[in-house]
Amino acid sequence: MSESVIADFVATFDSNVLRTTDPVKGRVLLSEKRLVLAVGDNDKLPVPLTSIFDVAVGQVPDELDGFFDATVTVAFRKNDKRFVAAIEAPDDKIEKFSNVLFKALLNGTDMTVKHPARVGGRVTDAEFSAAKLFLKPKQVEFRNDEETVAIRLAAVTEFDQTKRRIAGTKRPVLDVKHMPRGDAMLTQVTTDSPRKMSLLGRYLRLEYSDLMAELKDLTLTEDEKELLVAVYSGAGNKGMSLPQIIGKDPTEVTMLLNDLEDEELVVDASDGTKLTPKGQVLVNRHLEDINA
Repeated sequence: MSESVIADFVATFDSNVLRTTDPVKGRVLLSEKRLVLAVGDNDKLPVPLTSIFDVAVGQVPDELDGFFDATVTVAFRKNDKRFVAAIEAPDDKIEKFSNVLFKALLNGTDMTVKHPARVGGRVTDAEFSAAKLFLKPKQVEFRNDEETVAIRLAAVTEFDQTKRRIAGTKRPVLDVKHMPRGDAMLTQVTTDSPRKMSLLGRYLRLEYSDLMAELKDLTLTEDEKELLVAVYSGAGNKGMSLPQIIGKDPTEVTMLLNDLEDEELVVDASDGTKLTPKGQVLVNRHLEDINA
């Protein structure tokens, strides 16, 4: 591989393009132009990044169920046909490789961004403008000469793909609803490449599901749950006293709020304390348990 290698490790893999019919061990090499699966010196499968149209992490093809555990499955086109390659390695390697692969596929993509398209319930007069896409840990960035729009995935409440007319052409648009400072906001993004749009959607869903999975391991005290429900009910708005509503000392409430903020469950917004998307999910689950 003449170009610079950005990932090189040993893994077990399987593809319906390789000569072997069984999963084999070999080298996985990734550059900014291609992915190569190599078994020895003679059997190599080069996959140009431009031919990859989907990447699934943790999903094992049915025919390999029982063989593979932690995997990255890459779907690609070769000679106008669709193929898949499943790559298995330890969890930490799969996590690192999937992040590097998504960056190689998406970083620098030409995007069209409208930010903010809406703040709260107010539609803004912002226009769609050109930007470059870059992936960062737990967030995505859209950069141009004027600004960088950074969206933290922990602040996202919903993703939705719609169709909108831009410059006279109807195009698929990704609506990202998020709360960067506790205030509801809508950012809309699109690109000329349906393939890149699909890969970006896959990456966002993957990262967002990982963030939500972290909530399963989060344990809150009854006081913290009570405080979250109070904030959910609007008690964190200006003019309303959280200590009075939940019957706690102001100092104790401040300490509880600091703990919840450290866990990214609440945030100080322009009009008082608000739940983050993660906090909203926790409260919804708590209320479901109570009402069950």
